[in-house]
Amino acid sequence: MKRPPAVILAGGLSTRMGGGNKGLRMLGGETLLARVIARLAPQCAALAINANGEPEQFEDYELPVIADSFSGFAGPLAGVLAGMEWAAAQGADAVVSTSVDTPFLPEDLVHRLLEAKGRTGIAIAASPDDTGRLRDHPTCGLWPVALRDELRDALESGQHRIGQFAAAYNPGRAVFDSRPIDPFLNLNTPDDLAQAARHL
Repeated sequence: MKRPPAVILAGGLSTRMGGGNKGLRMLGGETLLARVIARLAPQCAALAINANGEPEQFEDYELPVIADSFSGFAGPLAGVLAGMEWAAAQGADAVVSTSVDTPFLPEDLVHRLLEAKGRTGIAIAASPDDTGRLRDHPTCGLWPVALRDELRDALESGQHRIGQFAAAYNPGRAVFDSRPIDPFLNLNTPDDLAQAARHL
């Protein structure tokens, strides 16, 4: 299977983390962004960072920084659109998205997403919660660039929920084990960072 490019969604406001760029927070001596890059880079044809404003803060990572092409803060769905457009410009058929605050991403994430893609080409990651109930993680997904016009239309109509957009296209699901730690654990607060440090 041909490896797709991937975009790391790093454009959030990080209000619960206390502001600033969440991806540049440290975990075990490395930034969250560095940890996500280390997990993703071997799996992808190319990598880009989706962030808005001050791209020079990422210059040490030597990756393209792509801003949202959709005006206003529209959340991760706008970042997926930016990733689709960037991937399409490279001639890719699809792009993988991940969040910058998920440093424990599976090392076979991209392969499993490709295997799981649904009829429309979308696949999202999922894992069981503490009760065994399956929980979707749509920020970690595979998106065909052919749907970029539909995604822009959805954003313009006011739809900003990434899971809602994916659900409309009957996505496939790549299910991952959540033991000993959920690989899609989001680090949203300083307490989350402290919890993740205990798992290292």
